[in-house]
Amino acid sequence: MTTLASQRACHHEAQPFVEQCSRGVIDGQPCPRELGREVPPRRGMVLTACVLASSMAFIDATALPVALPRLRADFGADLASVQWVLNGYMLALASLTLIGGALADVYGKARMLALGCVLFGLASAACALAPSSAWLIAARVAQGAAAAIVTPASLALIGATYPRAERNRAIGIWAAASALTTAGGPVLGGWLTETFGWPSVFWINPPIAVVAVGVLLAFAPKDDRIQRRFDVIGAAILASALGALAWALSQIGPSDARAPAGAPAAPGTVLTIVAGLGIVGLAVYALWERRSKHPMTPPRLVENRAFLGLNVATLMIYGAVSIMFFLLPFDLVDRRALPATDAGVAFLPFALGVGLLSGVFGGLADKIGARAMLIAGPTGAALAYIWMALSQEQSLMLGVIGPMTLLGLSFAVLVAPLTESVLSSVDQTDEGLASGINNAASRIAQLAGVALAAGVASFESGYEVGLAIAAMTSIGGAFTIAITPTPAAVKAGGSEAV
Repeated sequence: MTTLASQRACHHEAQPFVEQCSRGVIDGQPCPRELGREVPPRRGMVLTACVLASSMAFIDATALPVALPRLRADFGADLASVQWVLNGYMLALASLTLIGGALADVYGKARMLALGCVLFGLASAACALAPSSAWLIAARVAQGAAAAIVTPASLALIGATYPRAERNRAIGIWAAASALTTAGGPVLGGWLTETFGWPSVFWINPPIAVVAVGVLLAFAPKDDRIQRRFDVIGAAILASALGALAWALSQIGPSDARAPAGAPAAPGTVLTIVAGLGIVGLAVYALWERRSKHPMTPPRLVENRAFLGLNVATLMIYGAVSIMFFLLPFDLVDRRALPATDAGVAFLPFALGVGLLSGVFGGLADKIGARAMLIAGPTGAALAYIWMALSQEQSLMLGVIGPMTLLGLSFAVLVAPLTESVLSSVDQTDEGLASGINNAASRIAQLAGVALAAGVASFESGYEVGLAIAAMTSIGGAFTIAITPTPAAVKAGGSEAV
């Protein structure tokens, strides 16, 4: 999933004479040499470990849905149980990602990434060996909790390993690999399920986890751990609040697509109560953090207008694309009468665009700065949504493939600079937490986008209206970035002045 960019450059293999400072939109921490450390050798191997670690979660997310019909038949489970095979993972991931980022800061980025890989591999084995749907759901929740450590820790480790002048390109490679594994997930999942059965979808993860941990042990730089205690009470409050909000969001909208025939929808009063508890929980968390001697979310992050603006933009941009991803399959299958396989192929231009071009545009952001790219990306996405809405009656090539190609190009421009800018807007000691917050924002945005799209889809012209909302929301993200202030450079060991 989450971005963006400027630089204090030290040594670069391809540019050995570059020594510029403060170039780009958002400055981050100095190079390791400026802090009295050597630049870690073999950074490419560390990046490989980060890509392998995060690819497990991305492959699982897209490969598993293809296996659900066979899985449901083997267990004799109802649709509600099968739904929780997916939702259990997403709820754990959404509610714990911020905590995973904080753990990476306190206990070490490489250490927590390795631990997350081990836990993800073990949880995957438990999924593959599940004797019942209840066991599988519990193991999927454990997988989501492990993924909540892996994703923010991998991004934070990239930020700590690469000097500023190279970080956009490194994150671009990470994003590209993530997009390609996401795109290949359905094909791989279908082949594995047909050839070896649904458990094989989970058996791919343990070997990847072993390799990733081995590479980390051999090549990861020494962790710079923050000397502070972990805020256990704050973490419990936050996980409960985010979990309640994520569950409430996942239940909004028409229920007939998610529940067995004749099953009652979740009462609106229950959703209101749970959502209210989630909001109250966030307020309690904010109060606790101001009183805690060791806050998990330091007040300086809330007061950091650059960091806050980038995360608000993340909410808008990823909420918008989630609306489109929910609505388009129904148009392809129900109205255009495409087979499920062909409908999946229609998404390839997006995935391939991000996968093949993110590294290229990440390198470009290292050279020209990120602000223009951060505005151009969501603006291009908005144009793609409008194109798609206005071309619903046109051919598949003009009405879907064309705008999806533009959308893939727009996100290729956006993804690496956004992630790198989020990391660069905070001090190095907060990078893991910053990555966790940004990932949590994107997960909540996805749940909210799907909930909104599900509600809009129940009305006539819901497709066009939903895409119009997505376009306006994406433009809102571009505007938010445009008015987000550029922070002062982060001083070594110091705080950020805005």
